[in-house]
Amino acid sequence: MGRRYDLAVFGATGFTGRQAARYLAAHPERESYRFALAARSQEKLEALVAELTGDGLSADGVIVADALDGEAMDGLAAAARVVLSTAGPFARYGSELVRACVEHRTDYVDITGETPWVREMIDRHHERAARDGTRIVPCCGFDSIPSDLGALYVAEALHRETGARCSRVHAYHRGRGGINGGTVASLVEMQRGGGARRMRDLFLLNPEDRRPRSQSGHGDPVAPFYSSEAKSWAAPFFMGPINTRVVRRSHALLQGTERGDLFADDFRYQEYWKAKGPLGFAEAGAFAFGQGMAQLGSALPGASRLIEAVAADPGEGPSEATMDGGFFSCDLYAEGDPPPGAGAGRARRHSRLHGQGDPGNRITIKCLCESALLLALEREQLPSSPGGGVLTPATALGLALVPRLERAGIEFG
Repeated sequence: MGRRYDLAVFGATGFTGRQAARYLAAHPERESYRFALAARSQEKLEALVAELTGDGLSADGVIVADALDGEAMDGLAAAARVVLSTAGPFARYGSELVRACVEHRTDYVDITGETPWVREMIDRHHERAARDGTRIVPCCGFDSIPSDLGALYVAEALHRETGARCSRVHAYHRGRGGINGGTVASLVEMQRGGGARRMRDLFLLNPEDRRPRSQSGHGDPVAPFYSSEAKSWAAPFFMGPINTRVVRRSHALLQGTERGDLFADDFRYQEYWKAKGPLGFAEAGAFAFGQGMAQLGSALPGASRLIEAVAADPGEGPSEATMDGGFFSCDLYAEGDPPPGAGAGRARRHSRLHGQGDPGNRITIKCLCESALLLALEREQLPSSPGGGVLTPATALGLALVPRLERAGIEFG
């Protein structure tokens, strides 16, 4: 009530923010909401408005706000019902905005994969946001909606079809695309802040009282292997240390809610890169070796400066052709024990998510913007519990997001 805008895009003049602005300006539901473009540079905002106008598109306003200015972040949060942020690295530029959104009871989504920073936001703000019913939802890009929502989707299908509580999900990813400068900047920021060490915590995002006693079956994979369920060679997936922590927080938060019966208490989630074709073993081996060397190299002195020197600058990213020609697929295999009397053997379900477009850009923009639109336009469709807090996509948005993503071209099956 009383907000000038339904949505505000913060970081709108950056590489990813410009994509989000264009997506919202051209959306089929455009007449149903008012949205603003927000960034620290008046000049760049005016240039973006002119660019949209030249293409027959428009936003409803601009907000000049610096991420490090608490008063400006308060003004931004007070102006909109939902803020979506693309302004990373989030450990450097995101904290004041999250604080302001919690203070002003403004729902929030972003595209971070910086799980150590998410842990800080949980510690600072979860209790207040939960009490007020404010949904603070990090990780609404390619990391980690396909993994987090995919695990919920396949577990729900398994339970609906067999009555089984899901005890484990294995996800196998494939994709093609580019990487933008903002993503690299976030990776560098985590290295400098000791984030790589903290990310080794398998339950980094779990509530402290909801960590399993045993870590057996949860450890990050390190070696290639042949998967009989996926019928292919597989390797560790480089985004696994991010996505698995998000899925595990979802499981922990769902315990005790109306959807808690979807998962067994000892639920386990892992994800991998899926190698294909007759050279699958070689691809899986190369993928595992490359990731291992990257992890070792990133820990060396000066690694952050070297990465910055050779990578794209913030504000830069792949070409339009690269982004349009990319894709992602995620095969999810779930299993669980059926209820007594339902027959012998383990219950199993396979689901597949697929989308056309560069995962880190095109797919991320669809996931981010549709999450924000769900919060702004269809809040009555959201899960009633846990309601508020620093949540995950699966717990804050749930399966209500699936129809929106399907209309945006992401397939669930």
